[in-house]
Amino acid sequence: MPLVRWKPAKDVSRQEAFILKRCQKKRKLFAFLRENRARLFDDTFQAELEGMYRDTGAGKEPVCPALMAMALILQGYLRVSDADAVELTVVDLRWQMVLGRLGEKTTAFSQGALFDFRERLIKHDVDRRLLEKTADLARCTKGFDRAKLPKTLRIAIDSSPLEGAGRVEDTINLIGHAARNVVRCIARLLDMEFESVCREAGIPILREKSVKKALDRDWSDQEEKAEAVDVLARQVLALERWIERNLADEVGRPPLERTLSVLREIMSQDLEPDPDGAGTRIREGVAKDRRISVEDGDMRHGRKSKSKRIDGYKRHIATDLDSCAILACSVTPANQPEHEALPELKADVDAQDICFGEAHFDRGYMASPAVAEIAGEGAEILCKPWKARNGEFFTKDDFKLDLRSKTIMCPAAHKQPIEFGQTVEFPPELCDACPFRHWCTPAAFGHGRTVHIAEDERLQKRLRKMAKTKSGRERFRERVPVEHRLAHIAQRQGRKARYRDTRKNLYDLRRAAAIQNLEITQRKAA
Repeated sequence: MPLVRWKPAKDVSRQEAFILKRCQKKRKLFAFLRENRARLFDDTFQAELEGMYRDTGAGKEPVCPALMAMALILQGYLRVSDADAVELTVVDLRWQMVLGRLGEKTTAFSQGALFDFRERLIKHDVDRRLLEKTADLARCTKGFDRAKLPKTLRIAIDSSPLEGAGRVEDTINLIGHAARNVVRCIARLLDMEFESVCREAGIPILREKSVKKALDRDWSDQEEKAEAVDVLARQVLALERWIERNLADEVGRPPLERTLSVLREIMSQDLEPDPDGAGTRIREGVAKDRRISVEDGDMRHGRKSKSKRIDGYKRHIATDLDSCAILACSVTPANQPEHEALPELKADVDAQDICFGEAHFDRGYMASPAVAEIAGEGAEILCKPWKARNGEFFTKDDFKLDLRSKTIMCPAAHKQPIEFGQTVEFPPELCDACPFRHWCTPAAFGHGRTVHIAEDERLQKRLRKMAKTKSGRERFRERVPVEHRLAHIAQRQGRKARYRDTRKNLYDLRRAAAIQNLEITQRKAA
């Protein structure tokens, strides 16, 4: 069946006037959305939403995509489940008013339809367009004319931690959890009892609710712990061999393929052969990109600082410092450095036909090649510089850099040529005879002092110079609004992710940012 475009009434009824008055005291966004839904979901944007659907007319009876998108905004605003969102379209007058369904006795859509719409939104990247639409509204306080909005902006980028929704477990519990999922999958495929599969496949430890309880060891004793790991590994190997004998045709097909690949991934990253015997032990060191959760394979261990560990993700936002509108978002696994998110953020900003006039960065983003690209487009880069440290010895600040002649002079007035992105080493014979040597380097005799010259040394030198002046430090503090936006986003989303996997959490971040933009617009219009 063809899609029907959402065309809610423009005139305010008596009942709506009563609800709007009530909304002026609390939950003001309901009133704003009722008054501005036509601006947000104009014909052009509704056509984009309709483009997510096939035009054959086949399938279930469709629901207006714009109405569904508005429902997702309301869901994020109140932070309710899909089931509650469906029910609120009947029992909450504010929802009915915004959706243009006052007096309706049936739900606006089913829970399955809401899920399907969200999946389409993610697949077609239309959640990005929803964020862009709200950013345009937040940057414009009166009549909405996107063509008149400024194209060159002062943009700040920063990140904050987002705890993953999956359960984080140690190696033994992680392997046990993954193996249990495999056995459950086999039980469904073969229509067998869970315990029967455990018994036949040679992995009886899974019959207990806790793997550690089944292994029954003194976990503070390293020898007993190592023995338990070896027993677990042998039983998992027995399970895999049983699967190869009895389910060879299913190994390469879902759903067994998915659960088995998770188990094998965890076994390979966390265990290794014991060099002192024929058994298996926990790997020394941490495997690169180590998986930390069975349920969410994108979660990672990471750090926001030396004292704060993150189990999950980092959320990144790009904010217009003048309007405080959030322009773009990114979500990355927690172990991924901040600078790896910058190209995605820049691409989303570029897609809006916006240029960086000023680019305010947290220091973690400065290693990205996109910084040089942004600077090359004419933007001024602003970032608090790293402080040069070298213990009790001379720091890089004690050396005189002449970037025009590409030379560096040490405190003893010895010069050396430099190359950007390279490390310069002063001749050992000069350093060995230098009277300042014991203040300059702890290196043994026969080794000269080294100084690294950054690829963006010109930029770093300018930032260090700015940091020494009051006006320069004030310029660095101009990025504070992006920190406020992150705090508001964290309050709206909570400390823990709503979904599993990176892309769905990006959708949730974009939705939260879109709601934030709408509230900014509502406050400006008040």
